[in-house]
Amino acid sequence: MTRIDRRQFIAAATAIGATMLWAVPSPAASRIAWRERRELYPEGVASGDPEPHSVILWTRRPFPGVERETLTVEIALDAAFKRVVAAVKAPVLAEADWTCRVLAAGLQPATVYWYRFTDSAGNGSRIGRTITAPLESDGRPVRFAFVSCQSVNEGAQNAFRRMIWEDERASADQRLGFVLHLGDFIYEVVEYPDEVPHRYARTVYDLGRIPDARKVSNFHVPTNLAGYRHVYRAHIADPDIQDARAYFPFVCIGDNHEFSWQGWQSFIKYGGKVEPAQPLRVAANQAWWEYIPSRVRKASGAGLDQFGPPAVEKAPIDAFDDHGFGTEPNNRTAVGSMTAYRALRYGRHVDLILTDFHSYKAADPTDRPEAAALDSGEYPVIPQEWMEIVDGGKAYAGGEPPATIAIGDKSIPNFRQDEPAYTVLGREQKAWLKDRLTRSTATWKIWGATNGTLDMRTDPQNLPAGLIKAPWPGKDFGTFGGADFSGAFAERAEIYDMVRDHKVPGFVVVSGDRHSFWAGYAAPALPPAGFDPVGISFITGSISAPGLGEAAEFFKDSPTLPLYVRKPPGAPPEHTINLTIKRGVRSALEYAASGDIAKARALTNPDVAPHLAFVDMAGHGYSVVTAQADTIDTEFVCIVRPITRATTPDGGPLRYRVAHRARRWAGGERPVMEQRVIEGDPKLSV
Repeated sequence: MTRIDRRQFIAAATAIGATMLWAVPSPAASRIAWRERRELYPEGVASGDPEPHSVILWTRRPFPGVERETLTVEIALDAAFKRVVAAVKAPVLAEADWTCRVLAAGLQPATVYWYRFTDSAGNGSRIGRTITAPLESDGRPVRFAFVSCQSVNEGAQNAFRRMIWEDERASADQRLGFVLHLGDFIYEVVEYPDEVPHRYARTVYDLGRIPDARKVSNFHVPTNLAGYRHVYRAHIADPDIQDARAYFPFVCIGDNHEFSWQGWQSFIKYGGKVEPAQPLRVAANQAWWEYIPSRVRKASGAGLDQFGPPAVEKAPIDAFDDHGFGTEPNNRTAVGSMTAYRALRYGRHVDLILTDFHSYKAADPTDRPEAAALDSGEYPVIPQEWMEIVDGGKAYAGGEPPATIAIGDKSIPNFRQDEPAYTVLGREQKAWLKDRLTRSTATWKIWGATNGTLDMRTDPQNLPAGLIKAPWPGKDFGTFGGADFSGAFAERAEIYDMVRDHKVPGFVVVSGDRHSFWAGYAAPALPPAGFDPVGISFITGSISAPGLGEAAEFFKDSPTLPLYVRKPPGAPPEHTINLTIKRGVRSALEYAASGDIAKARALTNPDVAPHLAFVDMAGHGYSVVTAQADTIDTEFVCIVRPITRATTPDGGPLRYRVAHRARRWAGGERPVMEQRVIEGDPKLSV
């Protein structure tokens, strides 16, 4: 390492808020009288955001009755710490909830390291394992898992147990380099088991009382920093989450539940009422920064060992720029207190590009009171054409939006006619994303998009006459709503069109949030508007949070219930919603009636979902990507529903294992995926 390199690392440590630990060329045995006392480090250890020569190390060690203490951090080439390459003293402060962040630098690339923390009395943390990234010139395959949505309140985190179990038994070239966590690391909406003992068929587990909580329906939510810290500690107390963080380096980006379920920018929304919440946004950012080891940028220069929250006030947010961002100064300061979007290069083959889908997004125009007049409530889906008109604003139809929106016998003035297109990314982040995609030299440009980009729609125009009394008011297809990026039609097409126009090869999207497994193609439009994919796209099932398939098992009986679930006598429910989305309503109704998958597939509408290769709306588990010079593989590892913690070290049985492979395609060419069912029978999903 040169002197300039060291100065650069010192600057990097300062920017992200971390103590720096610098490796030496000659390893030596530890001189620390360490003895493991896990109970003194109740959240264990973790590492994050690996680069070729550095990684972030983390722990939490409370010291009651004082404001500041010091830990010794060691990093070694072996778990016995006979070959320690670096040690440093790092502060822990009550002001930072006793969390400790260390940037271990001067490391060797693509190397397994072991680390631990010790207090002045010799009381030590558990030992953690981490792995540095390969050099940009390294052509070896890159293998990582991506996950999302771990609800400790309502489930078990068996997927992490399975992931560790498989990795420990894999050959060296098949082991994971890192885990990409695409958000909902916590669920800030917490149920108390004495109030809600069960949800669906799940036991509600006790996460303790959130201090100063606000009651919202059956949930309790944080109102301050202490509340968020409590929820992080309650989640990391889970033994499988804690073991995974100690075994793998994590790369994390938040989704919505790290702040507020229906929130965006500095807004919260409860019971249909939108409220400004600038101090709450700062508190959420601070808790994320304290508990998630990462290289995110904080705005404050308060020091290396604490977040330094800016002072903001709760104030009305009434004025917006042309990207829908609230210009009220406290909103700008609150959102800007932490910048999470970033990219990590991982060898020759992977550029991992992470975006934040909630800090900069505009208010969802389909949530406006004016839009409600178009929804009769009789259909489970909304006409796609009116979603696109409302989404596109004044940019719709090449800048010629209609003056009125007419759906069936309903007609309203186009309340979006003079407003900009809806954005999730915001101006600065979108420009950064485009620049990164077009400049990247990696074989695979992998966009971590946090929530789903693949269209979720069906063909209600093909429902049998009389199944629903009112005729379908749309022209063609209906969507299941715009709650994720699949509803940002104009902005998604803008990104995908740029990929096509710049002939960006190897464009891959990985997402979470939907609590379901999806595989398909990234395309700016679907029939009848055409279909011209520019990349491939995947959504991973939740670690534990329940999804639409499970919820449908508890829907009331109705004429449309067969579109969601089939309940054969003496057998588990079957999720016909997968067929509804992938093959159309005729296919789902046939299977619900006959149970004959061949007959159901024969009724597939080829125009409803040419972009989809796989859908499982009741899938839990994780996904594994293997990226190499000529191919990229994405494997879905689906576990059984994680209602209780597994009693076996492998995390319990699998439902299925399904892989999708795409061979490298040149910029401007259409990608092609091959599907392989390795284990199980996901017959309604393929």
